[in-house]
Amino acid sequence: MKETLQTREVRIGSSVLMGSGHPIVVQTMCNTRTSDVQATVAQCRRLAAAGAQLIRITVPSMADVAHLREIHTQLRSEGIETPLVADIHFSSEIAMAVVPVVEKIRINPGNFHPDHAKARALFGEFLELCKKHDRAIRIGLNHGSLGKYIVEKYGNTPEAMALAAMEWVEMCIQARFYNVVVSLKASNTVVMVNAYRELARRMQERGVVFPLHVGVTEAGNGDSGRIKSCVAISTLLSEGIGQTIRVSLTEDPENELPVARYLAHRYSGAPSVKLGEREESILKAACDWGAPLLNHEVDDVPIEDEYLKDELLQACRRRFYKPEYIACPGCGRTLYNLEETFNKVKEATAAFKDVVIAVMGCIVNGPGEMADADYGYVGEGFGKVTLYRKKEPVLRHIPEDEAVQKLVDLIRQDCQN
Repeated sequence: MKETLQTREVRIGSSVLMGSGHPIVVQTMCNTRTSDVQATVAQCRRLAAAGAQLIRITVPSMADVAHLREIHTQLRSEGIETPLVADIHFSSEIAMAVVPVVEKIRINPGNFHPDHAKARALFGEFLELCKKHDRAIRIGLNHGSLGKYIVEKYGNTPEAMALAAMEWVEMCIQARFYNVVVSLKASNTVVMVNAYRELARRMQERGVVFPLHVGVTEAGNGDSGRIKSCVAISTLLSEGIGQTIRVSLTEDPENELPVARYLAHRYSGAPSVKLGEREESILKAACDWGAPLLNHEVDDVPIEDEYLKDELLQACRRRFYKPEYIACPGCGRTLYNLEETFNKVKEATAAFKDVVIAVMGCIVNGPGEMADADYGYVGEGFGKVTLYRKKEPVLRHIPEDEAVQKLVDLIRQDCQN
């Protein structure tokens, strides 16, 4: 294992310290509707009991700020001190409204405004407000959802992701605001690993290194989702890159925590977690072979389990034996049964080997974050779905009960042409 990346210390609420000298912090995200306060509080209870050290909650509308405040108040009244992270997309107004409410705010500053200069000005205002309330922030940029300004200037590459993040990092430094965590997630494990390496290098050159939140976004579910997450996250953790992690699975968020806790224990001595024999063997193989495969140090894996070997090679994008799936874990913006639909899509499309298929929970960030997908299934809400070919919507407003078959028909038609 390489020497751990030396980062600044970040404090989140009264219970979490993150950065050099501290064990890796494990986090997850609620998939309940934020407006359903009791369901969200109940899920937070379960997640905290299962080992979540940070819990993220989406805030899709200004009306949900009040719901978030109620959730926070109720959890604290019950003695649950796990810090909450408000997940904000696009709206600087909502981002500023939640600052007094929760301990940490996740934002992509490039999406604060279409005009880049105005986005910078709004981010500056946001930082001053966070200073006033002593909050932590996560600058979260995902592959495929970079701001228009950065894509037009640098493209949609790992280097562009790192450059985009560094602009906001520099603004934090200039504002003397250091309670900052940064993430550059991607569903493509190669893109994700290279983006984080580039960002770590650039922050070291700058002389200010903030803790990094590491994860594979839209990893899917089952063995594939676990293996895909572990090969990439473990590669970075073995290089000392990553001070907090989330394993994003299209399952109940409680299922993410044992995998993340296994990684935190293996790479930072965080408390261990009891796993089943099979799950532990899968996670161990992913951690043992992820870096050698992603770094092209080996071309094959000397194990007898052919299924596991295929999964490892596919997760590292060395050989594809089935479709590659991208699926978000779902959150309070998701307006349909994402896990059930994803399993239906996997079953219906299993015969298509060399395609990348995305199943996304909502129209807010789904189209952007399925950057690598050949085809996309994106929920519109109200029982309707949009199907994409690459980044172009080709069929809109399809009833949910017809959408899976329409997706299969679309792929089959393209394969025949």
